[in-house]
Amino acid sequence: MSNSGNGIHTGNGNGVQEGDGDGRSVTVIGLGPMGQAMAASLLERGFDVTLWNRTASRADALVARGARLAPSVREALTANELVILSLTDYAAMYDLLGPAEAALAGRVLVNLSSDTPEEARKAARWAADRGGVQLTGGVTVPPSGIGKPESSTFYSGPRDVFDRHRQVLEAVTGTTDYRGEDPGSAALFYQIGMTMFWTSMLSYWQATALARANGLTASDILGHAVDTANSLPGFFTFYADRIDAGRHDGDVDRLAMGTAGVEHVLHTHTDAGVDTVLPTAVAALFRRGMNAGGATESFSGLVEVMSKAG
Repeated sequence: MSNSGNGIHTGNGNGVQEGDGDGRSVTVIGLGPMGQAMAASLLERGFDVTLWNRTASRADALVARGARLAPSVREALTANELVILSLTDYAAMYDLLGPAEAALAGRVLVNLSSDTPEEARKAARWAADRGGVQLTGGVTVPPSGIGKPESSTFYSGPRDVFDRHRQVLEAVTGTTDYRGEDPGSAALFYQIGMTMFWTSMLSYWQATALARANGLTASDILGHAVDTANSLPGFFTFYADRIDAGRHDGDVDRLAMGTAGVEHVLHTHTDAGVDTVLPTAVAALFRRGMNAGGATESFSGLVEVMSKAG
């Protein structure tokens, strides 16, 4: 039961505090912009929220809205069964929770920190060895999207644990997209999205740099950039089944033609005096495909090239 004076749950007689299992009480550890948005979303939906952050002052606004600040990581862990982690990476989790690992027994760690699939699997084993359970999460939106129904977050881990806490997870991050028991699965889907996001944004910055070098502004090319981006889903759909079937017949999109195109892109940037690191890397991939004998095949054959370490 809760101590109404400080909101931290009282002990069971053996010095180990017991968390609240009513499903309406949650702990959030890590109060960067994402963690603060998650805690705020829970408060807005009437949840009882306990907080901990290395810099305690980051909790001030949330405490003013009704959250409780635990004086230590251990007390934050023991306050509730469900503990949401919003940290820089999994190394930060070990650093913060390691000294209080005895308090992990019986806890469900919803790890929404960004890291690799393999690190997620290691962390799940680490939690299990200490009597806890990890649900891995991959948040697909910035802090401004947290808690909105149209937002989506990948989750993976024990299905029964996910089902039991789904209502809370939806309050934290929006729509939930369960991706199986493998704790690395949610991290993998997250990293697939990030692979596309970072590379796509870099391509936009590259295009903007080229435009600026030629006297145009980002606003001048905005419509063209959006139209180009909106055309991509059609290409994804067209190629998916062909790639899965191992078909790279180049009826209309031969690699040789594409290689000539990306060389022109590279030369255009060189002529404009713009940084060429990104277009050079793209051209190098096309050349690798050509050297592998794919000149007359579809440029989707680059998937096979990229599936092997260069």
